[in-house]
Amino acid sequence: MRLLLDSHVAVAVIHRELLRYGRSIHRVLLSDETERVVSAASLWEMAIKNRVGKLELQIPLAEIPDYLISTGIELLDINHRHALAELHTVPSTRDPFDRMLLAQCQVEGLQLVTVDRALIAHPLAWRAP
Repeated sequence: MRLLLDSHVAVAVIHRELLRYGRSIHRVLLSDETERVVSAASLWEMAIKNRVGKLELQIPLAEIPDYLISTGIELLDINHRHALAELHTVPSTRDPFDRMLLAQCQVEGLQLVTVDRALIAHPLAWRAP
């Protein structure tokens, strides 16, 4: 299974607080059969929120990519296919970061792990078995 973590879930990984979002997310993200991915869009969103004081991180911004990689999480760049993708199902949110994550899921064959109410019911969102 290939899963793209939204910024909330990625921050929970960084803060070692995955259980905060439930055992099913914790279990699937720790499984050896799960490919875990974080988008550059989520890193960008974290950086913006951190710089304006809306997000406090337990490690310096510059260390986050290496930390995520050290935990077995792959980083996904944004490319032209992601930027130009027409979503098959348009989400209720107008947030450009959310739309980018969904476009990346659609293009790359990923499912979005999210706790965002605006995205949790989207067809590209991961659902606990």
